[in-house]
Amino acid sequence: MDKYRSFQEFYPFYLSQHRNRICRRLHFIGTLSVLVILFSSLMTSSWLMLLLMPICGYGFAWLGHILFEHNKPATFSYPIYSLIGDWVMFKDILYGKIQI
Repeated sequence: MDKYRSFQEFYPFYLSQHRNRICRRLHFIGTLSVLVILFSSLMTSSWLMLLLMPICGYGFAWLGHILFEHNKPATFSYPIYSLIGDWVMFKDILYGKIQI
């Protein structure tokens, strides 16, 4: 894989790894689940719930890659850029820039 010098260079690659609509939906569900868990944990002071955040966030995303996209998640090669990419893609889906 090429090395990316910035997130702006990385993001087109990230999107190319998420062409399958179901994979994007699973990413969206995983990211939304992270927000729900965080909010619920803060509201109830159930701090152990925070342990579910990476399980839900990455679990849904990785299922999308394994079952529908048939590629290796970029998280394994570019963990920071991929995490940022998850949130940017989530925002782009919310704003209608990316279809699910």
